[in-house]
Amino acid sequence: MESGGPGNYSGAARRPLHSAQAVDVASASSFRAFEILHLHLDLRAEFGPPGPGPGSRGLSGTATLELRCLLPEGASELRLDSHSCLEVTAATLRRGQPGDQQAPAEPVPFHTQPFSHYGQALCVAFPQPCGAADRFELELTYRVGEGPGVCWLAPEQTAGKKKPFVYTQGQAVLNRAFFPCFDTPAVKCTYSALIEVPDGFTAVMSADTWEKRGPNKFFFQMSHPIPSYLIALAIGDLASAEVGPRYDLLFMPPSFPFGGMENPCLTFVTPCLLAGDRSLADVIIHEISHSWFGNLVTNANWGEFWLNEGFTMYAQRRISTILFGAAYTCLEAATGRALLRQHMNVSGEENPLNKLRVKIEPGVDPDDTYNETPYEKGYCFVSYLAHLVGDQDQFDKFLKAYVDEFKFQSILAEDFLEFYLEYFPELKKKGVDSIPGFEFDRWLNTPGWPPYLPDLSPGDSLMKPAEELAELWVTSEPDMQAIEAVAISTWKTYQLVYFLDKILQKSPLPPGNVKKLGETYPKISNAQNAELRLRWGQIILKNDYQEEFQKVKDFLQSQGKQKYTLPLYHAMMGGSEMARTLAKDTFAATASQLHSNVVNYVQQILAPKDS
Repeated sequence: MESGGPGNYSGAARRPLHSAQAVDVASASSFRAFEILHLHLDLRAEFGPPGPGPGSRGLSGTATLELRCLLPEGASELRLDSHSCLEVTAATLRRGQPGDQQAPAEPVPFHTQPFSHYGQALCVAFPQPCGAADRFELELTYRVGEGPGVCWLAPEQTAGKKKPFVYTQGQAVLNRAFFPCFDTPAVKCTYSALIEVPDGFTAVMSADTWEKRGPNKFFFQMSHPIPSYLIALAIGDLASAEVGPRYDLLFMPPSFPFGGMENPCLTFVTPCLLAGDRSLADVIIHEISHSWFGNLVTNANWGEFWLNEGFTMYAQRRISTILFGAAYTCLEAATGRALLRQHMNVSGEENPLNKLRVKIEPGVDPDDTYNETPYEKGYCFVSYLAHLVGDQDQFDKFLKAYVDEFKFQSILAEDFLEFYLEYFPELKKKGVDSIPGFEFDRWLNTPGWPPYLPDLSPGDSLMKPAEELAELWVTSEPDMQAIEAVAISTWKTYQLVYFLDKILQKSPLPPGNVKKLGETYPKISNAQNAELRLRWGQIILKNDYQEEFQKVKDFLQSQGKQKYTLPLYHAMMGGSEMARTLAKDTFAATASQLHSNVVNYVQQILAPKDS
């Protein structure tokens, strides 16, 4: 490093961003023609039977968007992202400064236009065109009932079983089915909301302040600009508990499809994390890390998802190293690497989804491109950039400077990489962006296995015993004396996960070994920890151990997390006739409690479109 290291970068003037020209093929909106300054939602929640029809469940009220025209030539039309499940019944326009009640509100015509299977355009016409820099408020009166963005659960689908529950899930492109918006991560705005709920219900939102207004109304405000996908609402019979310094988590019903969703100030998490042994705390660390990477600095479109997830994985593992030590963190990273290997084996390394920068074609739902690559290959790229710096403290300082430089903005890889090379001018001088085999362009645009893998050898003290134990189970006559000499009762959860990953890689095992394994380790075969239940289920299926098939069904009935549900359906459909029957029976029993996206993915596994 040169003396003092980083280039003297003050960051005083905001740099022009490559992302300012970035397209987002997943949005039908005119988000480049107008700046959204603020959004206000005024909604009433009604719990009734599934719709349509009078008295059916739904959210109804208004969305008010405060906008400014950015086009030098002005504009005569505004396009917003919407969805066929949103029924817009009125649109009124108020010109002038926000809150100027003197300005008359005029009704304006609107119509919808087809866009894709996951949304449509809502086109609002201005009788007199808006001039450059003109500010105005658009109020849309609407209702949403059944749809992909607003998830309604009957009482029996909740943990309490007494009252219904509703929540919204915005990422990636589902909030257009919650309120009309610029549904793109390219732009950010502040928001507020007034939510009216029935007696005995509580509303919560991803906002930095909230207050109760009267018996049934809750007011929320988010004073920092965020992308539309991070606006989240949940209403139900909610109880709260103080567990430490202020970081709000909402434990969702079991059907919630993700481990966690980093809605700012209110992370939604799966109840699967309540393992009773604090073993899955890394998911919470991951979601907290999104406060900086994803929420503060955001990918400008979903093809750059690695900017959200690769950095978050890196931050998660830096924090984990400090809290739990290098050995444990390397072990956890090794299980992540195994997931990436598994994914690439199934999809094929050359699959274009295995690039860091994914080209999302018009009409393709960004959610359908979701996989391990942006997480684990993204982590490897950020680790490689740290390796080039060669000094952990310097790289940590760089990450702080990066967040400070781009906070409240949305960026592309070019914005980040240019800043990296400016911050470390000696690396720029060395031409580290074009080292043969490790070119930045190759990292971004070539599919396949990461060119650089971080050294996980500090985890050997935990991994080697697990590997050696797995070897003992592969022989046709396992040496039970040697096996029983290994005290797995002291092993941490991720050591057991790593051991099971090795068993799965070596499966099918010789006949009778899986039965013996389950009897030897009831801590594994009867585990309540979701990570162990997933692996044990995969091992049962890979070895066609039919006596334990019921455990797979029980696990899938207990939760609906995508990360656990899809691999087990893949394993069932890749297994015996009995396993395929199990898949169909389990899906028939659980489909009603799964998120609509997960239902679609399972249906594709059960009956592939190209079959």
